[in-house]
Amino acid sequence: MYVDCKPVLALAAMFMLTACSLPFSSGALEGTVTPVPETWADIVDADVIQIETQPADPYSVNLWITVMGNVPYIHAGANRATWVEHLEENPQLLLGHEGALYELEAERVTSSAELDRLSEVYKAKYGNYPRNMNIDEIYLYRLLPRAD
Repeated sequence: MYVDCKPVLALAAMFMLTACSLPFSSGALEGTVTPVPETWADIVDADVIQIETQPADPYSVNLWITVMGNVPYIHAGANRATWVEHLEENPQLLLGHEGALYELEAERVTSSAELDRLSEVYKAKYGNYPRNMNIDEIYLYRLLPRAD
């Protein structure tokens, strides 16, 4: 009996090519803690970054990122994901990109006007607006240098 494996191989290859942009979670990020840059020029074009939350039991995830006014933003929509729960308990996080780890603090955005401005940047980068534009229902965070 002959089984044509081409469709299965094509699906596997497609999955492997897109896996880096999916929000898979894992533990501690690897890299070098680096001072927060003066500008986020290297991050502006990045489609996906990583964040690590919950320092006592590290949890990391791949996310889309948007930079507006030299401030990075991460967005979970209306999904109260594990990383969102962690940030609600402890806003400190590591942002990982190309081997650098930046120590930041997440601040939840509650302004509809800020969301409206950011959604234009988001659309220019990713080709569509965020799915949910109700600021009271979404989890949107601006990432700032830690105040330590």
